[in-house]
Amino acid sequence: MVLEDLYRLLRAGHVQAQGIVDTLTQPLVVLDQGFSVTNANNAFIDAFRVERDDILGQSLFSLGNGQWDIADLRKLIAEIIPKTAAVVGYEVTHVFPIIGERTFLVDARRLVHPDNNSTSILVVFEDVTDSNRERAESDIILAETRHRMKNLFSVIRALAMQTQTEGYTAEEYRDTFLGRIDLALRAQEIAPGETSAEFGALLDAAVAAGSDNRIHIEAGPVATLPSPMVVPVSMMFHELMTNALKYGALSVPDGHVRLSWQIEEGNGPTMLVCEWREENGPAVRPPTRRGYGTELITTTSKHLGGSAEQRFDPCGLIAIVKLPI
Repeated sequence: MVLEDLYRLLRAGHVQAQGIVDTLTQPLVVLDQGFSVTNANNAFIDAFRVERDDILGQSLFSLGNGQWDIADLRKLIAEIIPKTAAVVGYEVTHVFPIIGERTFLVDARRLVHPDNNSTSILVVFEDVTDSNRERAESDIILAETRHRMKNLFSVIRALAMQTQTEGYTAEEYRDTFLGRIDLALRAQEIAPGETSAEFGALLDAAVAAGSDNRIHIEAGPVATLPSPMVVPVSMMFHELMTNALKYGALSVPDGHVRLSWQIEEGNGPTMLVCEWREENGPAVRPPTRRGYGTELITTTSKHLGGSAEQRFDPCGLIAIVKLPI
């Protein structure tokens, strides 16, 4: 083999080796014992927006006006590498002048040499900024889902505990309980991930089913309720509708309900005042005992910072519900 053939062979081997390095998608550099760059692949050039000729022979810690002069990274390469065979997954977060804040997992190890006496260091950078953010977002979504499920189960448990059993058959209890669960689920759909819900839409969802279009909603001013109020307020008006179907105006063919609201402003908080008025129903008498419906409406409105008043007028029940907005 002549010298020219040997040169071509060595050059071909070098080109092939460089091609293998440049094929790798992870940024990597090779440093000598003085931490100067002796080689870098295309992924490193592209990721950090540098020119190859500008970095070869330069100290890693002086590149990009010192953008790699990071205390954690300097410690990794200058102190840890000489003492260990390799470091894997060393996380570094830094604000780079050109590419902004990024998080890298750095792998560093001595370059393999046949005599095992290499003083060069191979440093590989894995950009995990996006994957870390996606994982954090997934954790937030999972935590929120668990929180919502816990709240929903708490609502269902409260419904089971508060649904009256005395004087009811098992079938009547089941139908009442399932009806209230269905309402809670519909209320969740009004503001599944929002911070507020429009009051008119909430009323439509709460009283539309089973009313046979005999609940006339007179649209009032635009009003929004925060998401935590959606389910309890929906249940209040659903309970008024249920009682009207059983005992009130909706229990007879000619009966109907008028539902309206307005905004009241004063020295205290702004209040949403809603009136439920039943007409053309059977004669109304005050109940002899405080039932589930009355307890739910009164307690819920008070818990939300408002109030509820029910007037058992002989012409029909009138309920005034006040809620802070």
